[in-house]
Amino acid sequence: MKYFQRESYNTIDAKRRLSIPSRFREILKEGFGDEMIVVTRGVDSLSAYPLSEWQKVCEKFHSTPPSPEKEILNRFLIAPAVECAFDSQGRIQLPKILSDHAGLEKDVVVVGASTKFEIWSQSKHLEQTRKAQEFLRENPESLTRYGF
Repeated sequence: MKYFQRESYNTIDAKRRLSIPSRFREILKEGFGDEMIVVTRGVDSLSAYPLSEWQKVCEKFHSTPPSPEKEILNRFLIAPAVECAFDSQGRIQLPKILSDHAGLEKDVVVVGASTKFEIWSQSKHLEQTRKAQEFLRENPESLTRYGF
């Protein structure tokens, strides 16, 4: 299976359309057999799943017993999820409620994250990258633990 990896700087237009990197579209089609993605909230970003991966997430989620935590996750992640098809130029249109959540204005970073990819505002992505760098300086064993 091919995974989403790499980071790509991009822009969102006034209609909240975002061009997804061609490599990600290829992986979506060849690696997952999907031509549609599901976009939902992340903590400080948006998460985009191939439709088949999103279905796995939902199946696992719905197989767990009810709990207050599950209700929170349902409202935060499941409820706002939206299927997005690509236009002829490889763009998706992000719903305003999701782009507002992630603070997406114009400049964004599309970040590969294994079986999904994330959409970050450039400023929040830079902040998260700095935090990760600081963590790795303080915890170098984390790198060797995972084979880096």
